[in-house]
Amino acid sequence: MRILTVGAGAVGGFFGARLATAGQDVSFLVRPGRAKALEARGLRVAGQGEELHLAPKLVTAGAVGGPYDLVLLSVKATALHTALADIEPAVGPDTAVVPLLNGVAHLQVLVARLGATAVLGGVAKVVTTLNDDGDILRMAPPAVILTGELDARPSARVDAIRDALAEAGIDSPATEDIVAAMWHKWVFISTLVALTCLMRGTVGEVNAVPGGADLAAALVSETAAVAEAAGHPVTGAELAFTMSTVTSPGSPLTPSLYRDLVAGAPTEADHVLTDLTLRARALGVATPLLDLAALQLRVHEHRLAAGRP
Repeated sequence: MRILTVGAGAVGGFFGARLATAGQDVSFLVRPGRAKALEARGLRVAGQGEELHLAPKLVTAGAVGGPYDLVLLSVKATALHTALADIEPAVGPDTAVVPLLNGVAHLQVLVARLGATAVLGGVAKVVTTLNDDGDILRMAPPAVILTGELDARPSARVDAIRDALAEAGIDSPATEDIVAAMWHKWVFISTLVALTCLMRGTVGEVNAVPGGADLAAALVSETAAVAEAAGHPVTGAELAFTMSTVTSPGSPLTPSLYRDLVAGAPTEADHVLTDLTLRARALGVATPLLDLAALQLRVHEHRLAAGRP
């Protein structure tokens, strides 16, 4: 399978490295600066008993080639429109594009730009980060990609993608409704983002003080209520997992959006939180805590736009 991984960061780099190591024909679409670093050092993955080091096949905007069988889109939402312009030459009549972004707003953008037949749904479950050398550190066991047709019909191309992922040691269980799975991931990540960004601390730090666990539980209730009103109720098991994660004493967990916030960098706030609050309002669901978290992050983005850290 000829695969284009858009980005070679913590998520795309990890999955692309796994696929390339398993023998798939993988190219990484990267910016010139990242290309220079990868040419000099190679693509490295470490952690959880795994050590990968490869010389990746790199392409840059304007020289993408194509078409590809599969495009894994792993950029941040803030880079989506630029990435779409870059990948258009890579998308042919038989190309499948699997986005691994949080939320669901990007689906409409992708379908409008690339056509409905090209776009699948996608969910990534992996805990990775980049160190100062640009190497990928895997910090927890999950390595999962869920994918499926947006209309939930079975398809041979989804089966082929899942087989390729499985051969690379990437779990890809069948899902009956990929859009629902994307919503359920959104419930998890938006709860985690709102909790840590509002309180400016790790999950463990928030739960170490009186009222912290109550706040976490209230946020779970708000996000789950939006998903249910949208027609994608979270299962009991998924709800229990989210609740246990965000109320875990001593947990060092923070989402990447929180780390961007404390670093004074732009965030995916509009895609992860603001969009959810707007949908909640349209559905008649009250989300005062999510509204507050989204407002705080909008102030952060406003300050950055004004040149103030």
